[in-house]
Amino acid sequence: MTLGEGNVVTIAGAGPAGLSAAITLARAGQPVVVHEAQAEVGHRFGADLQGLENWTTEEDVLAVMRSVGLNTDFRYLPGMRGVAYDHWRNAWPIESELPLFYLVERGPRPGSLDSALLAQALELGVEVRFNSRLKTIPSPAIRAVGPRAADAIAVGYHFETDMDDGFWVICDDELAPRGYAYLLVWEGQGTVKSCMFTGFKQEKRYVERTIRAFEELVGLKMRDPRPHGGVGNFRIPVQPFPDGRPVVGEQAGFQDTLWGFGMRHAMMSGVLAARSLLEDDDYNALWRREFGAQMETSVVNRALFSMLGNRGYRWFLRKATNVDDLRGFLRRQYGPSLLRKLLLPWARRRYRSVRKDRSCDHVDCSCVWCRCGGELA
Repeated sequence: MTLGEGNVVTIAGAGPAGLSAAITLARAGQPVVVHEAQAEVGHRFGADLQGLENWTTEEDVLAVMRSVGLNTDFRYLPGMRGVAYDHWRNAWPIESELPLFYLVERGPRPGSLDSALLAQALELGVEVRFNSRLKTIPSPAIRAVGPRAADAIAVGYHFETDMDDGFWVICDDELAPRGYAYLLVWEGQGTVKSCMFTGFKQEKRYVERTIRAFEELVGLKMRDPRPHGGVGNFRIPVQPFPDGRPVVGEQAGFQDTLWGFGMRHAMMSGVLAARSLLEDDDYNALWRREFGAQMETSVVNRALFSMLGNRGYRWFLRKATNVDDLRGFLRRQYGPSLLRKLLLPWARRRYRSVRKDRSCDHVDCSCVWCRCGGELA
């Protein structure tokens, strides 16, 4: 689609994907209106602490963002040292000379990644309409409304604490089935969650186990704990370009199927969708060239980890913590290879979205599965 002079591009959703698309269009002089159903940017995250992944490319992710025109005027903490635990509570030190990820805050508060992207968009003249839910999406447009189903959930608490800054991970199916539990602490704020790919109906049990484990292992101390949960949407889209309207971010399924890191893919998919409109280019070809191989590899990795279970996690942690270059080791796990290419058909069959099961057997329930799992994609 070629944008005509004076065409206003409509973007549905003011998350990182939608705002990245808006910024890219506005920098090219294209009028943009962003519609956001919530009253503020990053509404569903509160003050969630998350990791901006930094190992799948040699170039630092912050430099990558700047190279495509996205400001990095948000607070961040380089994640270079932490501790991972396995099912048997063996401690595996995580150390890297360069950041493995950047800890960032999500949500509407000043200094968050969301508020920084919003500020840049507004400075460029983008019109952002909050409390605006589109019933129909005109053309030209980009769809960026976030996850539409629960392929994975992350459930736990936000809290205040006197603990020192740090990050801790536990790979144990008894705390986070087929996923992992994590604890992030930064400047007196903390996030502790169980990230699970199955067992959603027992989320309360897994969260309780996660809290107890971190209390015993690292002395977790929470003040004013506030429950929080969110969903993840993973899939390799066949055609994220219906009717000339590119679909970006988690709505398209663009997220790491293994560990659930999605911000990087979200922002880049927004940039690529905007470029496809500006340059009348093939959006499918653009995203496949940029991160298609990584997504395919992450599906293979997810299938392998789901099959190997706790012993597989221990094997991986032992191997990862005995290399000289951990960042490079992780990057190679996402690189294309003949073996992973051969395993992809098997992995696609083994990894099935849980979205087909929209039931819940809880009583008087407000769990993440009930709030989010039944939404249609």
